Amino acid sequence: MSRKCALTGKGPLVGNNVSHANNKTKRRFLPNLRTVRVTLEDGTTQKIRVAASTLRTMKKNG
Repeated sequence: MSRKCALTGKGPLVGNNVSHANNKTKRRFLPNLRTVRVTLEDGTTQKIRVAASTLRTMKKNG
């Protein structure tokens, strides 16, 4: 299963770890994914992986 938000498509970003001595090594910034149950139109429920920021936006907009 990929590390992507099912609704917005947010995925991992790439950056650097920077040490105190300014050494740089590659790292990944992973999205904060949560598993959520969603009720579909036909009454069945399905689990999807959604970013926490997307859940906040959904709560805000209703």
